[in-house]
This record gives sequence, structure tokens and C-alpha cells, in this order.
Amino acid sequence: MKILVVGAGAVGGYFGARLAQAGRDVTFLVRPSRAQHLRSEGLQVLSPHGDLTLQPNVITAQEIIGPFDIIFLSVKAPAFDQAMEDLAPAVGPDTMIYPVLNGLRHIYTLARRFGERPVLGGACMVIADLDQQGRIVQINPIQKLIYGERSGEITPRIRLFDETLRDSGFDTELSTTITDAMWQKWVMLSSLGLITCLLNGPIGEINAVPYGEQTALRAIDECAAVATACGFPPPQSVLENLRMRTTAKGSNLTSSMYRDLQKGLPVEVDTILGDLLDHGRSHQVDTPLLQAGCVRLRVYQNSRQSSNQAS
Repeated sequence: MKILVVGAGAVGGYFGARLAQAGRDVTFLVRPSRAQHLRSEGLQVLSPHGDLTLQPNVITAQEIIGPFDIIFLSVKAPAFDQAMEDLAPAVGPDTMIYPVLNGLRHIYTLARRFGERPVLGGACMVIADLDQQGRIVQINPIQKLIYGERSGEITPRIRLFDETLRDSGFDTELSTTITDAMWQKWVMLSSLGLITCLLNGPIGEINAVPYGEQTALRAIDECAAVATACGFPPPQSVLENLRMRTTAKGSNLTSSMYRDLQKGLPVEVDTILGDLLDHGRSHQVDTPLLQAGCVRLRVYQNSRQSSNQAS
């Protein structure tokens, strides 16, 4: 199947590189500057599972000449609207759009733009970053893609999708409860993002001060309470694992939002924390830490935009 990976950043670049390494037909849709870099330097991955450098097939939006079978959508929220317009010419009557963005808001936006049928449910598990040389650095060994029809059916096309992604150098899971999986990912991501961004440090530094651990656990409880009120209670095993990770002494664990914050980059406050806060309010769930985290990051966003405009 012809796969179009939209974005060659930490997530799309990593999984797209593994798929290409496994012999799949992969093309990366990127901005002109990224295309120039990839054509000259190659796509480089530094990973606990083995480093690789490959010369990827890259195109820009103006170079799309027909539909693809699979569109792997992996951009961050600030680039989502533009990416959706850029990939539109690649969507045909049988195209499957597989988004792995954070939160759930993007699912409904894609369905409004392209119809319900093309849009699969999806979640990815990977901790990776883009370094100053444009290389993808996998920080933690975890690497998994979860996917499924949002209806929960096992259709012929999702079986074909599964066959295409399986055995490509990372873990995969064909799910009949993909919306539950997306909510679980959202709770994990929002909890870790809230803790590290609001308290401004890696997990180990937060737990090293009085009341740090208790505050982290309270943040998890708030995020889980919203999911539960919305009808998607996280399994206790997921919550226990999350509590263990966020109370680990000496841990250097951070969130992607925190790493973006430290670099002065845009953060996904509205799609990760803000949308969760709105869901909580609609169900009368009290979430003071979640609210404080949204305020903190929105102040940062406004300050960043003001500085950019002034310069």
C-alpha cells in the first residue's frame, strides 16, 4: 500500500523511517525547508533499537499528483490546519487517514473535512525529539502504534492496514476499542504534561520537594476524573502504571509539552489540556490544577506571540 506520512518530525519521522526500512512504500509530505534538509542530509534516527539513516521519498504539497492508500498524520496541533489542507489532494475514495495527534478534537475536525469513513482512530506511544541537526532522537525504548475502526468493527480494510504496519520494527495493536485507547493516551499525556509544565521540572525534581508527589498524584486524579465523567474510565492498571512513573525518585521523565516549553516553541495547550478542561466543566468536574496548567501555558503562549510580533 502507498503510505503518505504527513510530517517528518519526531513521531512521523520515526515510524515512517521504520516502515521504509522494512520495505514499505513510504513518502513523506513535508515543508520545502524540511524537504531540502532531508534530500541533502537524509532522514537520521538515533534509537535504542538501532540507528539508521535513509534517503526518503519526500514531496511538498504542490507535488501531490494522486491519492494514497494510507495517510499517516503525525503533525502537532499548531500545524494541523495547514497539514489538513496540504494532504487533501492525496485523499481518494478508498484512502484511510490514520491520525496520531494528541487529544481527540482532531478526529472530529478530520471527519467534518473528509467525511466519517476515511478517518481511523489511532494512538501512538513513543518518546522522541528532534535535535538541532534535524535528527530524530528516540529517548525511551517504547514504540507502539494502536489503530482501529472507530466503530469497533474488524473490516477488510483495517485488516489490510494491520498487515501493512505489522512486522516493521515496532509494536502494533489492532484495537476494537480504539476510542478507549485514545482516551487512555489522553489521560496519560495530559497528566504528565500538566505535572511537568505547571510545576516546571522533570518528574524527579518535582518529587524531591515537599508536596511534589502529592501534587502530581492529584493532577492524575483530576485528568482521570474527567475521562470517567465522559464515559471512558481509565483501567486501574493504566492509572497505577502512571502513578508509578510520576512518583519515581530521581526520574528525568518529562513531557513533550515541557520540552517544547523549554525550547520556547508553541505548546499544545488547547488540544491536550484545554479541551480536557472543557470536557470536565461540561460534566461539573472540579479540576483546579488542570485549570491552573491551562492558565500558565496560555500566558506563555500569549507572551511568546507578543515577543514574536515585536521582533
